[in-house]
Amino acid sequence: MQIDDRTVAVVSGGASGLGAATATRLAGLGARVTLLDKDAERGPGTAQEIGGRFIETDVTDPESVAAALAKVAEAEGALHVAVSCAGIAPGAKTVSRGEPHDAAVFAKTIAINLTGTFNVASQAAALMAKNAPLDADGNRGVIVNTASVAAYEGQVGQVAYAASKGGVVGMTLPMARDLASLGIRVCAIAPGLFLTPMMQGLPQEVQDSLGQQVPFPARLGNPAEYAALVQHIVENPMLNGEVIRLDGAIRMAAR
Repeated sequence: MQIDDRTVAVVSGGASGLGAATATRLAGLGARVTLLDKDAERGPGTAQEIGGRFIETDVTDPESVAAALAKVAEAEGALHVAVSCAGIAPGAKTVSRGEPHDAAVFAKTIAINLTGTFNVASQAAALMAKNAPLDADGNRGVIVNTASVAAYEGQVGQVAYAASKGGVVGMTLPMARDLASLGIRVCAIAPGLFLTPMMQGLPQEVQDSLGQQVPFPARLGNPAEYAALVQHIVENPMLNGEVIRLDGAIRMAAR
């Protein structure tokens, strides 16, 4: 699918980090981009910078997602690309100091990272299904979800995060198969260590140490590199049902 001024895209978690980088790249290619995010402080500013729109959205609430996407469809007349980047990464062990993992924290992580991704993807797909085919292959839309290398190599203290991202990995192929007859492709990206706002909050020496764990290039990933892969997935019609690691060949140790 070619990205140009006819392309309508939404990016959840688009106010910052991987989402903001993705929104910026898509808008730079001419796409009409709407940011879906709970961050009502940064969201409007990011949207203004890229010439897009911001809609305050709680991805864990299907009604909030439905209302946001309805606004997009009403304003733009269609939806072609949906990228899910909203997520949290709490750290807690299954048992710590004799106490079990906080069940509410686990549930919240699943709700945002997994259920929120499903809410955006499934409701976006319902809108994409209404599109006329965009090319000879019958493409109507592309969905890109965000997993993590933690889905495969979750570290100590990542049980909730790894479970949520493992769920994103697990639903990629069946969702792609579900939507194949509608001409909608689905992929996921599993980033390694990237310089996101959460990472930027760490001391510089910690950031450098983490970056040196990456075989090559020995540094933290740039969110623009994630965004570049999103672009390629959208533009390459044979990428479907795949989870792509974007990690510099890192394989995470236990801690």
